[in-house]
Order: sequence, then structure tokens, then C-alpha cells
Amino acid sequence: MEVYLDNSATTRCFDDVAAFMAQIMCRDYGNPSSLHMKGVQAENYLRYAKETIAKTLKINEKEILFTSGGTEADNIALIGTAMANRRAGKHLITTKIEHPAVLQTMQYLEEEGFRVTYLPVDGNGRIRLEDLQKAMTKETILVSIMHTNNEIGSLQPIAEAGALIKSMNPRTLFHVDAVQGFGKFRIYPKKMDVDLLTVSGHKIHGPKGTGFLYVNEKVKIKPIIFGGGQQNGLRSGTENVPGIAGLAKAVEMVYADLDRDVERLYGLKRKFVEGVGRIEYVKVNGLTGRDSAPHVVSVSIRGIRSEVMLHALEDKNIYVSAGSACSARKPQPSATLKAIGVEKDLLESTLRFSFSIFTTEEEIDYTLQTMYDIIPMLRKYTRR
Repeated sequence: MEVYLDNSATTRCFDDVAAFMAQIMCRDYGNPSSLHMKGVQAENYLRYAKETIAKTLKINEKEILFTSGGTEADNIALIGTAMANRRAGKHLITTKIEHPAVLQTMQYLEEEGFRVTYLPVDGNGRIRLEDLQKAMTKETILVSIMHTNNEIGSLQPIAEAGALIKSMNPRTLFHVDAVQGFGKFRIYPKKMDVDLLTVSGHKIHGPKGTGFLYVNEKVKIKPIIFGGGQQNGLRSGTENVPGIAGLAKAVEMVYADLDRDVERLYGLKRKFVEGVGRIEYVKVNGLTGRDSAPHVVSVSIRGIRSEVMLHALEDKNIYVSAGSACSARKPQPSATLKAIGVEKDLLESTLRFSFSIFTTEEEIDYTLQTMYDIIPMLRKYTRR
């Protein structure tokens, strides 16, 4: 049996999405900027994608900017708005547990003369609204808070934060990285006072190299990619038509039975959390109920290094992660785990298990039984 439990890193593409993209790549392969029929066909796929996404988020089609993924969307959102609004102020706010695409971009903006406040989180990985309120100033032009943490599955009070930000300064922009939350929750930016929203295709069973940024039509933003003027000049370059259409198809499919699928994911998560809770020396990090993401579980195993446990599971055809896939190759402790106060000796003994709609109960049972078998053995031979 092969068990893939690293769905926060990437997901298996829907078969229908792959087939749809193959048709576009091999038959309807025109450039949407071309004036002939092949170009019109390609443009129709872009229109389909915008209509689908706009309907899902309850936004206007013209507020969708297609990108190469979540990282680019975060960069455009942060750099583009910071540079466009710097005359109004140079203060930015984010959290200590953001994805590197946000944290490293904020560090770049600090080098460019902006001042950044990094909000702390509680032991469950949630910000405190009073900290956000205290951090806000007249110079604050942008706040960036992720919807769902990619390592421990903590959920942020996005709607409450949005209302607070706008009550203190209606001109302060609010960006939300929803890469892990989109496809698991119904997200309506306009109702949540969100001005910019980041989504990635390969986290929702769509193709890699795709994503989009919602940009409220009233937002002042500058492009960071220049060229032929596509997408109203905000993101130049020939559009990835197969990828964009595949992304939209994945959005359509993942939201078709969202409530049923999410209910099932919470059931799998509950089963897994209860199962690992019976293992000695194992600690689950963060919240695990419906006040957390339905698909992410962070587990620390005292006395066993992450890499050792990861490869021991891999030997049994179980694939998990030692943390964020975007920083997994860098041998440094997780900023998220440190921020929530995980004990020092557990920082390098933590794994992330993440599920998808393809995950089965049998796979959970097999994973738990494997952990029951190998953890005592590994602890016996691991120096502590």
C-alpha cells in the first residue's frame, strides 16, 4: 500500500483536470493575444476561468490576476501595494508564522526602507486581535495575515481582523495568504474586508505553476513583471492557458461537494489524532478540532529526529513531511513551531501529516499501525 500524507506540500491532480489541460495543450493551443480563431478559443478558456473563480469567491472577474502560483501572488501583493502606497506610509504588519513567500518578501521590503511589525501568536498559533490593534498606526499601509497555517493548521480570525483594520484605518490594505485555506473553506473576500487574496492551484488538485491573486478593484498596486502588457499590464507575459483552465476546473471540482468532503476530512483527522495520542512520547501541536484546518496535523515524537522518522515511514511507503515543503531542505528549526512555544528538543522531532479527499480510512489505519510498530523500535536505538 502507498500512502501519501503530504498534501499540504502538493496534491495529486484530478484526472479530469489533467485531461482538460491535455486537450488545450494539444488541440486548442492558441495564444489568447492572437486575433485569429485559435486565439479566440484560448481567450474563451481564460474567460471560463475568471467566471468560475469569480463565482466561487463572489468577486468581479476583473479582480482576478493569474500567476505562476502562491509565491508570485504573495510577492505581487506585498511589493506591488507597498511600492504603490509608500507615500501614505511605510509601516507593514504580518505575523511570525507566515509562509516564507510572505516573510522573505517582508524582509526585502525592510531593506527598501519599510518598517515591519511581526505579530506573535498564542500556543495554538493564533494571533491576538489586541496585538493587531496595538500594532496599527497612521503609517500602516498594509497588513498580511495567512488564513490557514501550512504547518500546524491553525486558523486566523480573518473576518474579525479585517473589520478591525478597516475600523482603524479604511485605507490600510489587508492581504490574506489563503493557499492552505482555499478549497477547505468558503472564503468571501469582500465580506471579510480582504483587499488581496492569494491562492495556489497545486494545493487543490490542480496543476503546479498556477495560482491567482484577488485584487480589489479599488486597490492601488504596481506591477513587478513587465513586458507585453497582458492582464491589464499588472502581470505581463503570455498567459498559461492550459494551467489557468486546469486551475479553474480544479476550483469547480473541489467546491462541488465541499461540505461533504470537509466533513470527511475532519473525520479522518479525528481518527488520526486519537490514534497517535495513544502512542507514548508523541505530542500533537496546536488545535485539532473544527477550530483548526481539516487536513493538517503536526506531530512531535520525543527522542526521534524528523528525518529518521520520515524515512522510516517512507520505507513503509508512507510519505509525510518534516515541515513546510518550501523550506524542508533548509536545516533550520521551524519558525512556526518556535512561535507557538514547542520545546527545544521537539523542534527537530516534528512531522506534518496532511490529508486530501483521496485519503482513505484504510490508509490512516495502516499509518497508525506502522507508527505503533516503529516508534518504540526507533526510540530504543536512538541516542537521547
